[in-house]
Amino acid sequence: MSVKLVLFDEQQNLSGRYDSGVHGNNIPEGAIEISDELFLRTIYETDGVWQLVDGEVVKSPLPKIEPNYPALFAAKRFLHEASGIFVGALSIETTRDSQALIASTGLSAILDPEYRCNFKTLNGFVEIGAEQILAIAKAVRAHVQACFDRELELLRAIEAGSYSEEMLKEGWPESLPATSVSSLQ
Repeated sequence: MSVKLVLFDEQQNLSGRYDSGVHGNNIPEGAIEISDELFLRTIYETDGVWQLVDGEVVKSPLPKIEPNYPALFAAKRFLHEASGIFVGALSIETTRDSQALIASTGLSAILDPEYRCNFKTLNGFVEIGAEQILAIAKAVRAHVQACFDRELELLRAIEAGSYSEEMLKEGWPESLPATSVSSLQ
């Protein structure tokens, strides 16, 4: 009849299981003999961490791992930031590249109030003038800033201990529906 053994690391967490019938003399020093029932539990009960506590093999609850909230909030902000907006009847892309192009077009409109250009929206090209260019630039900038402001609110909620998972889904500025952006590209 074989003997069941377990080994624990420096933090007293289970690090190995051995069966003398399978492993023979290749069982590491320091392995502890346990019952067949407990041996099977260490294999099949994965809802905790098996540890050696005061000489007893016990299952402790899994440690709660907090999300990296700053990274989570930044990723969510970026998703909303780049999701596009409506400016009047125009569907405007708000990716980082588009933001830069819109800012430079806006500068041209400031320098020359008679400036006109063919501007590419998510629905195709439209010819617009300086006034409409500036309206687009202002709307995109306001949208992007609102996204960063919401990210900051969430970070402050974490600091204050008032954050809830529902907050990540709400409070973001209005943007284009995801289906309309992907179908237009």
